[in-house]
Amino acid sequence: MLLLKKITDTINLFKMSSVAEQLNSVLHKTARLIELCNALQEENELLKQENASVKLALNASKAKNSDLDEKMRVLKLAKSIEGTSEKTLDIKQKINDFVREIDKCVVLLKK
Repeated sequence: MLLLKKITDTINLFKMSSVAEQLNSVLHKTARLIELCNALQEENELLKQENASVKLALNASKAKNSDLDEKMRVLKLAKSIEGTSEKTLDIKQKINDFVREIDKCVVLLKK
């Protein structure tokens, strides 16, 4: 009977050792997952900041493109009424004044 008790104790000790190893493995894997989660959260924040920056740059480019389109439209209009008469020169001057005024407004809007 004593031998059976020793064998049972040894088996129970082995089982406990196995459970402890499994628990350590689970704890190690959990710690690793927490590290990965933290790293991914940091990367996500950086990507959000980069995305916001790119959106700002895109909006600025769109505004500049719109401004340049307007200038091109005005220049085409000025070119279509090209001439040497005093009236045409007066119209060109007014158009140039409008373009300057628009440029000033755009600068003020960007501030």
